[in-house]
Parts: sequence; C-alpha cells; structure tokens
Amino acid sequence: MNKIILKAEDLDGYLSSADREYLSRMDSIYREVMADFTMLSGKPSVSEYEREEQTLIARYNVMGSLMQDICKTETALQVYSFKTPHENHAEASRLIAKLRDVRTQQGEFVYYIQRAYELLFKLAYGGLAGRNKHYFFIKTPVSSPVQNYAVHKITDIDGEIENTVMCVMLRGALLPAMIMSKEIQEYSSHGYVTPFALFKISRDDTKLEHNMEYILDLDKSYFNRDTLNGKDLIFADPMNATGGSIVTVVKYLQKEGVQPRSIKFFNVIAALKGALRSVRALDNCQVYTLWMDPLLNEAAYIMPGLGDAGDRINGRDPIEQPRNIIQLIADYGANIAQLYRAQLKEIENTVLNEKP
Repeated sequence: MNKIILKAEDLDGYLSSADREYLSRMDSIYREVMADFTMLSGKPSVSEYEREEQTLIARYNVMGSLMQDICKTETALQVYSFKTPHENHAEASRLIAKLRDVRTQQGEFVYYIQRAYELLFKLAYGGLAGRNKHYFFIKTPVSSPVQNYAVHKITDIDGEIENTVMCVMLRGALLPAMIMSKEIQEYSSHGYVTPFALFKISRDDTKLEHNMEYILDLDKSYFNRDTLNGKDLIFADPMNATGGSIVTVVKYLQKEGVQPRSIKFFNVIAALKGALRSVRALDNCQVYTLWMDPLLNEAAYIMPGLGDAGDRINGRDPIEQPRNIIQLIADYGANIAQLYRAQLKEIENTVLNEKP
C-alpha cells in the first residue's frame, strides 16, 4: 500500500521551549476548568451554579489573555477575535457558539460553516484596502423604461488570489474548500476558479495524542505536482487539532520537489498546539482561525471543541461502506451543487483525471 506516515513526536520537535511553557500553563488552567465542569454536571444549588459560572468566566478570560500574549509574539497566527475591531467579536463568538451547540443540526451547521469562511476570507484578504479597484458593470433585471445597469467596485486582489490552489484533506475539508474557492472566484476580476488537489489523510485513532500517527494514502489522493509547484496553497479545514495533517501533506510534497510560494491554513477553530506546530514546521505558512481553543485531550480532540466537524457537515458514513468523493458531492444536494457548480466541475475533473 502506498502510504506516508508522520508521527506526533516529529511534530513536537518543531515547538520552541517558550511554546512548551505556554502549553504547560494552558494545560494547568484547563485542568481547573474541567474540575468546574464536574461541579456543574452534578446537582449544585442555584447559588453554587451561579458561583461556578463566574469562576468559569474568569478562567476563560485568563486563557484568552494567555492566547493573545502568544499570538502577539507569532505574527503567522491570525485569530479573528484578536485581529479585528472589538465590535466584530460578538458576531464571531455567537457563530462559534452555534457551531459548538449539540442542538445545532446538519443544515444549520452547514449554514454557519459558510458564514465562518466568509469571515475568514475577509480576515486574510480584507486588509488590502487602498489598492487599485476593479469596476464591475452588472446588468440588472430592471428593463423599463430601458435596460438598467449598476456599477460596483472592489479592491484589486488578483495578485493575491489568482496563484492559489485549494488543497483538500477530504471529508470535513471538502465543503470549506469549495466555499473558499467560491470567494476567490467572486473577488477575481477574471472569475478565477482555483485548481483542486485532493489528499486522503487520516489519523490512527488507536493512538493517543502523544504518539499519534498521520497516514497519507496516496492511492486515494488526486493531485498534480506541476499544478502545485510555485503556487499559494490554501488548506481550509474546519478544525486544526494537532497540525499533523497539513504538515504531513506539505512535507511530502516538498520531498517530491514541490515548492509552494506560500501556505495559508484556514480553520474555524484551531487548538493552540496545532496552530503553533503548523507555523513552526512549515516555512511561509500562516494560520487564520476564527477561534482558538486552549488544548487537546488524550485522544487528540480539541477541547472544548465542537465534535467531529466532518460528520456534522456531511453526515456519518457507514463504517463498512464509506462514501467516495463523488458520492459525497452528490449528497450535498441541488442547492449546494448550484451554488458551487464551477468548483464541483474542477473537483470532478481532478478525481477523474489526476493521480499523484
């Protein structure tokens, strides 16, 4: 079988002593937080519950301040709530709260994922104001007394977006990659549709966080090395837990002679450790995340997290008959197929025509 394996200890080697100190402090605080969870999960009185809530709020504020301190020293980490004006934070916080909520069903979850990636696109590319503008002449449905047109202008960011390739680490990352590609298409003056590269990568769930292995299955991946070389690679994955998947893919490509111009990793939620590993291990890599969570549990899942984002976007696969990429696209339905038709065409061409 044609597989590449990266181990967790390989990733930890990229962390600095300062990184490890921050992570240790965060782990200590979160152990106290979990003790508060235990209290809230019991049967506290009203006064005990209210007191515990205030304790939790205080602890989360401390963790938030610590993460801000870390991100101030690492410019490659771009966290929406740390980088945008204060008045924008409530929108992101409410959006993340809806995604975390166990009551949020699949259709609503997909809606909030789409909103999240629109905000992330703005975080990465919205700060390019002051550049030249593109003018769009739009024919409207109003034709009386004559055909009407509207003129709109947007910032010229063609140079930033028209060298990009969407890199998909399959399943949970498929729809987010389509959303990002659609944003690029809409902001391009030429209607640029990104090429796609599809990687089949998974974690070995029999392992724990400290000895986790990341397995890149080349037989089930679809990409063209020439399409990737010298390009700005975009990875859009809702969750960045350990950073292992993106590091495995990029290190493999570099070993094969692919030299990206830049790497951008877009996450709805990133664990502090995964974000640090990503930017430490990869040159010219930036992580853009809507929200940062403090740490991972022993099984390498983000805490407090939001569960398996792939299952919540796509629905669960039967263990004995997992869907392939074409079946997954078909199950998105007519509404998504219509909205992202150019992206779906690119993905289908990649699956049918490209092998590593």
